[in-house]
Amino acid sequence: MHVPDGFIDAPTSAVTGVVAAAAVAVSLRGARRELDERTAPLAGLVAAFIFAVQMLNFPVAAGTSGHLLGGALAAILVGPCTGVLCVSVVLLMQSILFADGGLTALGVNITNMAIVTTVVAYAVFRLLVKVLPRGRRSITVASFAAALLSVPAAALAFTLMFAVGGTTDVSLGKVLTAMVGVHVLIGLGEATITALTVGAVVAVRPDLVYGARDLRQRLRLRVNGELVDAPAAEPAPVAARSPRRIWAVGLVTSLVLAGFVSFYASASPDGLEKVAADHGIDKKAEDHAVADSPLADYGVKDVTDARLSGGLAGVIGVGVTVVAGSAVFWAVRRRRAAGPADVSPASTSGA
Repeated sequence: MHVPDGFIDAPTSAVTGVVAAAAVAVSLRGARRELDERTAPLAGLVAAFIFAVQMLNFPVAAGTSGHLLGGALAAILVGPCTGVLCVSVVLLMQSILFADGGLTALGVNITNMAIVTTVVAYAVFRLLVKVLPRGRRSITVASFAAALLSVPAAALAFTLMFAVGGTTDVSLGKVLTAMVGVHVLIGLGEATITALTVGAVVAVRPDLVYGARDLRQRLRLRVNGELVDAPAAEPAPVAARSPRRIWAVGLVTSLVLAGFVSFYASASPDGLEKVAADHGIDKKAEDHAVADSPLADYGVKDVTDARLSGGLAGVIGVGVTVVAGSAVFWAVRRRRAAGPADVSPASTSGA
Protein backbone atom coordinates (compact mmCIF):
# COMPACT_ATOMS: atom_id res chain seq x y z
CA MET A 1 0.00 0.00 0.00
CA HIS A 2 3.06 2.29 0.06
CA VAL A 3 2.43 4.53 -2.95
CA PRO A 4 5.64 5.58 -4.76
CA ASP A 5 6.24 8.90 -6.49
CA GLY A 6 4.62 9.17 -9.89
CA PHE A 7 1.44 7.16 -9.34
CA ILE A 8 -0.59 10.25 -8.36
CA ASP A 9 -0.14 13.66 -9.98
CA ALA A 10 1.29 16.69 -8.21
CA PRO A 11 -1.97 18.61 -7.54
CA THR A 12 -3.67 15.59 -5.97
CA SER A 13 -0.55 14.79 -3.96
CA ALA A 14 -0.47 18.38 -2.71
CA VAL A 15 -4.12 18.24 -1.63
CA THR A 16 -3.60 14.97 0.22
CA GLY A 17 -0.51 16.51 1.81
CA VAL A 18 -2.66 19.33 3.20
CA VAL A 19 -5.27 16.82 4.40
CA ALA A 20 -2.56 14.72 6.08
CA ALA A 21 -0.97 17.75 7.74
CA ALA A 22 -4.34 18.90 9.08
CA ALA A 23 -5.14 15.42 10.38
CA VAL A 24 -1.77 15.16 12.11
CA ALA A 25 -2.31 18.58 13.72
CA VAL A 26 -5.75 17.53 14.98
CA SER A 27 -4.33 14.21 16.18
CA LEU A 28 -1.56 15.95 18.13
CA ARG A 29 -4.22 17.85 20.02
CA GLY A 30 -6.43 14.80 20.49
CA ALA A 31 -3.53 12.64 21.65
CA ARG A 32 -3.10 14.93 24.64
CA ARG A 33 -6.40 13.56 25.95
CA GLU A 34 -5.52 9.94 25.18
CA LEU A 35 -2.00 9.69 26.57
CA ASP A 36 -1.01 9.44 30.22
CA GLU A 37 2.17 8.45 32.04
CA ARG A 38 1.51 4.76 31.35
CA THR A 39 0.36 4.85 27.74
CA ALA A 40 2.87 7.43 26.39
CA PRO A 41 5.75 4.91 26.39
CA LEU A 42 3.41 2.25 24.94
CA ALA A 43 2.59 4.52 21.98
CA GLY A 44 6.25 4.70 20.93
CA LEU A 45 6.47 0.93 21.24
CA VAL A 46 3.33 0.48 19.11
CA ALA A 47 4.96 2.52 16.33
CA ALA A 48 8.10 0.35 16.50
CA PHE A 49 6.04 -2.85 16.53
CA ILE A 50 4.09 -1.74 13.44
CA PHE A 51 7.36 -0.97 11.66
CA ALA A 52 8.68 -4.44 12.51
CA VAL A 53 5.55 -6.34 11.49
CA GLN A 54 5.28 -4.40 8.22
CA MET A 55 8.55 -6.10 7.24
CA LEU A 56 6.83 -9.49 7.45
CA ASN A 57 5.10 -9.87 4.11
CA PHE A 58 2.82 -12.91 4.04
CA PRO A 59 1.54 -14.65 0.88
CA VAL A 60 -2.13 -14.04 0.06
CA ALA A 61 -2.44 -15.30 -3.53
CA ALA A 62 -0.29 -16.60 -6.36
CA GLY A 63 2.58 -14.15 -6.73
CA THR A 64 1.11 -11.61 -4.29
CA SER A 65 1.88 -10.81 -0.66
CA GLY A 66 0.56 -8.46 1.97
CA HIS A 67 1.67 -6.90 5.22
CA LEU A 68 0.17 -5.17 8.24
CA LEU A 69 -1.02 -1.59 7.78
CA GLY A 70 -1.37 -1.06 11.53
CA GLY A 71 -4.07 1.59 11.77
CA ALA A 72 -6.57 -0.65 13.55
CA LEU A 73 -3.97 -2.04 15.93
CA ALA A 74 -2.70 1.41 16.90
CA ALA A 75 -6.18 2.91 17.32
CA ILE A 76 -7.36 0.12 19.62
CA LEU A 77 -4.20 -0.02 21.72
CA VAL A 78 -3.49 3.68 22.22
CA GLY A 79 -6.47 5.60 20.81
CA PRO A 80 -7.49 6.87 17.36
CA CYS A 81 -5.64 10.20 17.48
CA THR A 82 -2.48 8.62 18.85
CA GLY A 83 -2.94 5.82 16.32
CA VAL A 84 -2.82 8.29 13.42
CA LEU A 85 0.45 9.65 14.83
CA CYS A 86 1.92 6.16 15.32
CA VAL A 87 1.37 5.12 11.71
CA SER A 88 2.48 8.54 10.44
CA VAL A 89 5.79 8.22 12.30
CA VAL A 90 6.30 4.78 10.76
CA LEU A 91 5.55 6.06 7.24
CA LEU A 92 7.90 9.01 7.69
CA MET A 93 10.77 6.78 8.84
CA GLN A 94 10.15 4.33 6.00
CA SER A 95 10.13 7.08 3.38
CA ILE A 96 13.17 9.10 4.40
CA LEU A 97 15.39 6.23 5.58
CA PHE A 98 14.36 3.18 3.58
CA ALA A 99 13.01 4.72 0.35
CA ASP A 100 9.71 2.94 0.93
CA GLY A 101 6.82 5.16 -0.17
CA GLY A 102 7.47 8.32 -2.18
CA LEU A 103 8.37 11.62 -0.57
CA THR A 104 5.89 13.54 -2.73
CA ALA A 105 3.38 10.76 -2.03
CA LEU A 106 3.79 11.00 1.74
CA GLY A 107 0.46 12.81 2.04
CA VAL A 108 -1.21 10.09 -0.02
CA ASN A 109 0.27 7.36 2.16
CA ILE A 110 -0.58 9.05 5.45
CA THR A 111 -4.14 9.64 4.25
CA ASN A 112 -4.58 6.03 3.13
CA MET A 113 -2.61 4.08 5.71
CA ALA A 114 -2.84 6.29 8.80
CA ILE A 115 -6.07 8.27 8.58
CA VAL A 116 -8.50 6.06 6.65
CA THR A 117 -7.51 2.82 8.38
CA THR A 118 -7.59 4.37 11.84
CA VAL A 119 -10.91 6.17 11.44
CA VAL A 120 -12.70 3.22 9.81
CA ALA A 121 -11.24 0.66 12.21
CA TYR A 122 -12.02 2.60 15.37
CA ALA A 123 -15.56 3.43 14.25
CA VAL A 124 -16.26 -0.26 13.56
CA PHE A 125 -14.57 -1.29 16.80
CA ARG A 126 -16.60 1.08 18.99
CA LEU A 127 -19.85 0.06 17.28
CA LEU A 128 -19.19 -3.64 17.87
CA VAL A 129 -18.04 -3.16 21.45
CA LYS A 130 -21.36 -1.45 22.21
CA VAL A 131 -23.51 -4.27 20.78
CA LEU A 132 -21.43 -7.29 21.83
CA PRO A 133 -21.50 -8.69 25.37
CA ARG A 134 -19.04 -6.97 27.69
CA GLY A 135 -15.86 -9.00 28.02
CA ARG A 136 -12.35 -9.60 26.74
CA ARG A 137 -13.53 -11.93 24.01
CA SER A 138 -15.68 -9.16 22.56
CA ILE A 139 -12.65 -6.85 22.44
CA THR A 140 -10.77 -9.46 20.41
CA VAL A 141 -13.70 -10.12 18.07
CA ALA A 142 -14.27 -6.40 17.53
CA SER A 143 -10.54 -5.92 16.85
CA PHE A 144 -10.62 -8.65 14.19
CA ALA A 145 -13.61 -7.17 12.37
CA ALA A 146 -12.30 -3.60 12.59
CA ALA A 147 -8.91 -4.53 11.15
CA LEU A 148 -10.48 -6.66 8.42
CA LEU A 149 -12.60 -3.77 7.13
CA SER A 150 -9.89 -1.12 7.44
CA VAL A 151 -7.66 -2.61 4.73
CA PRO A 152 -10.13 -2.67 1.80
CA ALA A 153 -11.23 0.80 2.97
CA ALA A 154 -7.66 2.01 2.40
CA ALA A 155 -7.62 0.27 -0.99
CA LEU A 156 -10.86 2.06 -1.90
CA ALA A 157 -9.35 5.39 -0.80
CA PHE A 158 -6.36 4.83 -3.07
CA THR A 159 -8.69 3.99 -5.96
CA LEU A 160 -10.57 7.25 -5.45
CA MET A 161 -7.30 9.19 -5.41
CA PHE A 162 -6.20 7.42 -8.57
CA ALA A 163 -9.53 8.31 -10.19
CA VAL A 164 -8.88 11.98 -9.45
CA GLY A 165 -5.14 12.20 -10.04
CA GLY A 166 -3.85 9.00 -11.59
CA THR A 167 -0.98 9.54 -14.03
CA THR A 168 -1.85 6.62 -16.32
CA ASP A 169 -4.94 5.89 -18.38
CA VAL A 170 -6.25 2.70 -16.78
CA SER A 171 -9.82 1.50 -16.43
CA LEU A 172 -11.05 2.63 -13.02
CA GLY A 173 -13.31 -0.44 -12.75
CA LYS A 174 -10.35 -2.77 -13.19
CA VAL A 175 -8.30 -0.89 -10.61
CA LEU A 176 -11.16 -0.92 -8.10
CA THR A 177 -11.87 -4.63 -8.54
CA ALA A 178 -8.21 -5.62 -8.33
CA MET A 179 -7.33 -3.36 -5.39
CA VAL A 180 -10.31 -4.17 -3.21
CA GLY A 181 -10.22 -7.87 -4.11
CA VAL A 182 -6.60 -8.49 -3.13
CA HIS A 183 -6.80 -6.24 -0.08
CA VAL A 184 -9.75 -8.16 1.32
CA LEU A 185 -7.39 -11.14 1.46
CA ILE A 186 -4.66 -8.99 3.00
CA GLY A 187 -7.26 -7.77 5.49
CA LEU A 188 -7.63 -11.31 6.81
CA GLY A 189 -3.94 -11.31 7.71
CA GLU A 190 -4.23 -7.83 9.20
CA ALA A 191 -7.23 -8.93 11.26
CA THR A 192 -5.46 -12.01 12.58
CA ILE A 193 -2.35 -10.09 13.65
CA THR A 194 -4.41 -7.31 15.22
CA ALA A 195 -6.73 -9.64 17.14
CA LEU A 196 -3.86 -11.77 18.46
CA THR A 197 -1.86 -8.72 19.57
CA VAL A 198 -4.79 -6.92 21.20
CA GLY A 199 -5.95 -10.14 22.85
CA ALA A 200 -2.48 -10.77 24.28
CA VAL A 201 -2.22 -7.28 25.79
CA VAL A 202 -5.79 -7.33 27.11
CA ALA A 203 -5.12 -10.68 28.81
CA VAL A 204 -2.14 -9.22 30.67
CA ARG A 205 -2.85 -5.53 31.16
CA PRO A 206 -6.33 -4.48 29.98
CA ASP A 207 -5.82 -1.10 31.64
CA LEU A 208 -3.15 -0.29 29.04
CA VAL A 209 -5.51 -0.88 26.10
CA TYR A 210 -7.38 2.27 25.12
CA GLY A 211 -10.19 0.34 23.46
CA ALA A 212 -10.76 -1.74 26.60
CA ARG A 213 -10.97 1.18 29.02
CA ASP A 214 -14.67 0.48 29.63
CA LEU A 215 -14.17 -3.25 30.06
CA ARG A 216 -14.62 -3.24 33.80
CA GLN A 217 -18.06 -2.43 35.14
CA ARG A 218 -17.93 0.54 37.50
CA LEU A 219 -19.54 0.22 40.93
CA ARG A 220 -22.35 2.77 41.27
CA LEU A 221 -23.32 4.40 44.55
CA ARG A 222 -26.47 6.31 45.46
CA VAL A 223 -25.59 9.79 46.73
CA ASN A 224 -28.37 12.20 47.62
CA GLY A 225 -30.81 10.09 45.69
CA GLU A 226 -28.68 9.95 42.52
CA LEU A 227 -26.51 7.14 41.16
CA VAL A 228 -22.87 8.12 40.66
CA ASP A 229 -19.80 6.12 39.62
CA ALA A 230 -17.67 5.00 42.52
CA PRO A 231 -13.91 5.60 42.26
CA ALA A 232 -12.24 2.69 40.50
CA ALA A 233 -10.08 0.53 42.72
CA GLU A 234 -6.68 0.07 41.14
CA PRO A 235 -5.26 -3.46 41.29
CA ALA A 236 -2.18 -4.07 43.35
CA PRO A 237 0.97 -3.66 41.29
CA VAL A 238 2.37 -6.88 39.92
CA ALA A 239 6.05 -6.77 38.99
CA ALA A 240 5.67 -9.29 36.18
CA ARG A 241 2.93 -7.16 34.65
CA SER A 242 4.44 -3.71 35.11
CA PRO A 243 4.38 -1.29 32.16
CA ARG A 244 8.18 -1.49 32.00
CA ARG A 245 8.04 -5.25 31.64
CA ILE A 246 5.42 -4.98 28.90
CA TRP A 247 7.50 -2.34 27.13
CA ALA A 248 10.68 -4.43 27.33
CA VAL A 249 8.96 -7.57 26.05
CA GLY A 250 7.36 -5.61 23.22
CA LEU A 251 10.64 -4.03 22.19
CA VAL A 252 12.51 -7.34 22.21
CA THR A 253 9.70 -8.90 20.17
CA SER A 254 9.89 -6.08 17.63
CA LEU A 255 13.67 -6.42 17.33
CA VAL A 256 13.42 -10.18 16.82
CA LEU A 257 10.70 -9.82 14.18
CA ALA A 258 12.55 -7.12 12.24
CA GLY A 259 16.05 -8.46 12.76
CA PHE A 260 15.52 -12.20 12.26
CA VAL A 261 12.02 -13.27 11.26
CA SER A 262 11.84 -10.71 8.43
CA PHE A 263 14.41 -12.72 6.48
CA TYR A 264 11.76 -15.40 5.92
CA ALA A 265 9.05 -12.97 4.74
CA SER A 266 7.49 -13.45 1.33
CA ALA A 267 9.50 -11.91 -1.52
CA SER A 268 6.42 -11.56 -3.75
CA PRO A 269 5.22 -8.01 -4.54
CA ASP A 270 2.57 -6.67 -2.19
CA GLY A 271 -1.00 -5.94 -3.22
CA LEU A 272 -0.46 -2.47 -4.66
CA GLU A 273 2.77 -3.44 -6.45
CA LYS A 274 1.08 -6.45 -8.04
CA VAL A 275 -1.98 -4.50 -9.18
CA ALA A 276 0.21 -1.67 -10.49
CA ALA A 277 2.37 -4.06 -12.52
CA ASP A 278 -0.59 -6.03 -13.88
CA HIS A 279 -2.61 -2.99 -14.98
CA GLY A 280 0.11 -0.55 -15.97
CA ILE A 281 -0.35 1.88 -13.09
CA ASP A 282 3.42 1.92 -12.58
CA LYS A 283 4.29 3.16 -16.09
CA LYS A 284 5.14 6.62 -14.77
CA ALA A 285 6.59 5.58 -11.43
CA GLU A 286 9.57 7.73 -10.44
CA ASP A 287 12.77 6.79 -8.69
CA HIS A 288 12.76 7.60 -5.00
CA ALA A 289 14.60 10.78 -4.02
CA VAL A 290 16.67 8.84 -1.46
CA ALA A 291 17.07 5.66 -3.50
CA ASP A 292 20.81 5.79 -2.72
CA SER A 293 20.21 5.89 1.04
CA PRO A 294 22.47 3.56 3.05
CA LEU A 295 19.30 1.77 4.21
CA ALA A 296 17.32 1.80 0.95
CA ASP A 297 15.19 -1.29 0.31
CA TYR A 298 15.66 -2.43 3.91
CA GLY A 299 19.30 -3.37 3.56
CA VAL A 300 22.54 -1.90 4.85
CA LYS A 301 24.76 -0.59 2.08
CA ASP A 302 28.06 -2.44 1.55
CA VAL A 303 26.95 -5.40 3.70
CA THR A 304 27.00 -8.27 1.21
CA ASP A 305 25.35 -10.95 3.34
CA ALA A 306 21.62 -10.61 2.63
CA ARG A 307 20.51 -12.02 5.98
CA LEU A 308 22.84 -9.75 7.94
CA SER A 309 22.06 -6.71 5.81
CA GLY A 310 18.28 -7.06 6.16
CA GLY A 311 18.51 -7.88 9.84
CA LEU A 312 20.66 -4.85 10.63
CA ALA A 313 18.33 -2.60 8.66
CA GLY A 314 15.34 -3.98 10.57
CA VAL A 315 17.00 -3.45 13.95
CA ILE A 316 18.04 0.09 13.00
CA GLY A 317 14.52 0.82 11.80
CA VAL A 318 12.94 -0.40 15.03
CA GLY A 319 15.42 1.60 17.08
CA VAL A 320 14.93 4.83 15.14
CA THR A 321 11.14 4.45 15.13
CA VAL A 322 10.84 3.78 18.86
CA VAL A 323 13.08 6.75 19.65
CA ALA A 324 11.26 9.10 17.27
CA GLY A 325 7.84 7.89 18.33
CA SER A 326 8.61 8.04 22.04
CA ALA A 327 9.99 11.57 21.66
CA VAL A 328 6.81 12.72 19.94
CA PHE A 329 4.49 11.13 22.47
CA TRP A 330 6.43 12.27 25.52
CA ALA A 331 6.37 15.80 24.12
CA VAL A 332 2.59 15.53 23.66
CA ARG A 333 2.27 14.16 27.18
CA ARG A 334 4.34 17.02 28.62
CA ARG A 335 2.13 19.52 26.82
CA ARG A 336 -0.87 17.96 28.54
CA ALA A 337 0.86 18.04 31.92
CA ALA A 338 1.80 21.69 31.41
CA GLY A 339 -1.73 22.67 30.36
CA PRO A 340 -4.81 23.32 32.47
CA ALA A 341 -5.57 20.76 35.11
CA ASP A 342 -7.61 17.85 33.87
CA VAL A 343 -10.80 17.73 35.90
CA SER A 344 -12.48 15.01 33.89
CA PRO A 345 -13.91 11.97 35.72
CA ALA A 346 -10.99 9.89 34.44
CA SER A 347 -8.50 12.19 36.16
CA THR A 348 -10.18 11.68 39.54
CA SER A 349 -10.95 7.99 39.21
CA GLY A 350 -8.05 7.06 41.50
CA ALA A 351 -8.89 9.63 44.18
